[in-house]
Amino acid sequence: MSSHREPSALGRFLERHADQILIWPAVLLLLAFSIFPTIASATLALSRLDLAPGGFTLTFVGLRNFQRLLFGSQQDHLLGTMAPLGPLATGLWLAAAGLVLVGIARYVVRNLGREPLALVVGLFGRVLAALLFLALLALVLSTNAPGGFPGSLVTTLVYVLGGVSIQFLLGLGLALLVARPIKGRRFFRVVFFLPLMVTPVGIAYGFRMLADTGKGPLAPIWQAFGLEEFAWAADPWAARIVVMIGDTWQWTPFMFLVLLAALETQPKDQVEAAWLDGAGPWQVFRFVTWPAIAPVAATVVLIRLIEAFKIIDLPNVLTNGGPGFATESLTLHAFIAWRTQDLGGSAAVGYILLFVAVVTCTSFVNFLAKRARGP
Repeated sequence: MSSHREPSALGRFLERHADQILIWPAVLLLLAFSIFPTIASATLALSRLDLAPGGFTLTFVGLRNFQRLLFGSQQDHLLGTMAPLGPLATGLWLAAAGLVLVGIARYVVRNLGREPLALVVGLFGRVLAALLFLALLALVLSTNAPGGFPGSLVTTLVYVLGGVSIQFLLGLGLALLVARPIKGRRFFRVVFFLPLMVTPVGIAYGFRMLADTGKGPLAPIWQAFGLEEFAWAADPWAARIVVMIGDTWQWTPFMFLVLLAALETQPKDQVEAAWLDGAGPWQVFRFVTWPAIAPVAATVVLIRLIEAFKIIDLPNVLTNGGPGFATESLTLHAFIAWRTQDLGGSAAVGYILLFVAVVTCTSFVNFLAKRARGP
């Protein structure tokens, strides 16, 4: 007979907690690589680093780096040059403020029966998001008014909100087209996927050549339209548009692939039943297709929003942030400050970017993504 030995206390402990024991080393490693840079960057954001013989000196300056960016010598670089709002811009801002107040009031009325703590937390988040939205809207309107000039914060918002919106619409349109039984579907899938395989630096150099109106491969086309002497890199909005075109060319395939997968997994019987009931293409999309793919669409837009805030390769290679700092994103702004050894200012720009990105993405999740995903 074989003897059966009872497991020791250590063996029983390892058996009960095997899942935690296996996962905690990876968790601790990830925390170590995330906590240390966070602490180091926070220290730099509140300090001034000066190079000295044999090393460096770190002087605590409090919020002076942020004060310099928001209200001091670097205000024009970060926020831009602000001009008085005209009647149209003022009316637009007041209309937006009215809609925001109505939305907050409706939230309070709908949630009066909830726990007070949950109501206060939800109200605080919405008020914070509303204040940031109205402040950024006022900044965008004032810096684009006559006499104003946008800074890196407004430029980043243009890249993020404008670029992601265009990419989503193009990706959705291409996905709807390729999802139909057309010839060459597999060919188009491969072709639309190719931009994702190219590095951002390669895309930037490619579009830099394509946009060359004098010697580029498209120069005959520019000359046919009388643009052979057009220096797009010297015009702020032309340079921003070229950057957005390159970014859209790179990231539209990401939207296309995810949305195409969502379209191909939606229930076919619902679509066929809608066609049999006499619904038109728009009605089928609005009442059948869109509700089926809305959760996936919200998720892919959220992922792209997070990534869009980090844009740096295209404006750096295409225009080097110019003309002036017209095409600088916040990430490129922080990189240029770091390159000039202003490490405190670079870290402060990074934390401003983190705050804007977190509030923007959290607001998107609370106000749009949760509704798209349904109850």
